[in-house]
Amino acid sequence: MTYKIAVLPGDGVGPEVIEAAMIVLNEIALNAEYIYGDIGWEFWRKEGNPLPERTMELMHQTDCALFGAITSKPKDEAQKELAPELRGKGLEYYSPIVKLRQLFDLYANVRPAKAYPGNPLNYKDNINITIFRENTEGLYSGVEYYPVSKEIDEVFKENPRYKKFIGMDKAISLRIISRKGAERIIRAAFEYAKNNNLRNVTVVEKPNVLRETSGLFVRVAREIHKEYPNIEMWETNIDAQAMWLVKNPEKYDVLVTSNLFGDIISDLASQLVGGLGFAAAGNIGDNYAVFEPVHGSAPKYTGLYKVNPIATIRAVRMMLDYLGEHEKANRLETAIEEVVKEGKVRTYDMGGDASTLDMAKEIAKKYAEL
Repeated sequence: MTYKIAVLPGDGVGPEVIEAAMIVLNEIALNAEYIYGDIGWEFWRKEGNPLPERTMELMHQTDCALFGAITSKPKDEAQKELAPELRGKGLEYYSPIVKLRQLFDLYANVRPAKAYPGNPLNYKDNINITIFRENTEGLYSGVEYYPVSKEIDEVFKENPRYKKFIGMDKAISLRIISRKGAERIIRAAFEYAKNNNLRNVTVVEKPNVLRETSGLFVRVAREIHKEYPNIEMWETNIDAQAMWLVKNPEKYDVLVTSNLFGDIISDLASQLVGGLGFAAAGNIGDNYAVFEPVHGSAPKYTGLYKVNPIATIRAVRMMLDYLGEHEKANRLETAIEEVVKEGKVRTYDMGGDASTLDMAKEIAKKYAEL
């Protein structure tokens, strides 16, 4: 079978880490056709669309996508950088990766945080946590209002907590949690724990304050947990969980939570195992998936080939698993482990002077030797 994979380099260091990933993929010799697509800030500036329709069409013809990084800027700055002929046409910048998650219903953002032996950046050496973050709802659902109309004030006027805001200059972002959304991300977390013989799943929310939205999420988790009696389920508040991750990260196997909380807690977990240079994510739905490094476009490093490509190479490893290429995925994981453990090649964040491509070539070499 020949896979079709969309490759979306993006901006900043995105093309550099994708170049590194392709060095590894060429060594792996996956039977695949790689089709490059346009995405990111430059296409916003030139075309007024950071996710052109041609890229969407390309993705609909592929099995999954490998994504680099994109630059995002505040609303006012985005307008200033539009091509002159596009200004004043009502175009609004949006995050292409957020839009991809919503358009393809990539509801599961899966972020592993694993401490590789020999990594000088490890907080502890026995951390291996996988975070399941709901990817399409919550505070990232995109339902926002500014300015807030009188009609919206009218809708909420009977709520005693809202009355003091009526008539004020304000902005509103809605936190939306649906039963469907909660069920599928929580079930994905339990299935992952079951299939990998893991001990526990921790539901991370804030139901003592966010009584309705977090409350629904936790209630659904309790219902689903009944189907997995051999897996422990713990419930924690997001603020306490941040503390416990710093104190006892080795206790946790799987965390599952909503969008914003997952975004925050997964970055914390990433720092425990070396930082964003080691942080990969899979945006996974029922019919498509996009794999990416978690780090941004890092404009100050553009063109320097300085950033650690392991995050992107770990994204490749997740992509291989998604495609059912488990032997290749496990071999690549071992290659990454061995290179980090040996410590002969290290990028700047690890205290070395190896370039982005040096690290990729070393991992590809190790893969060939295994």
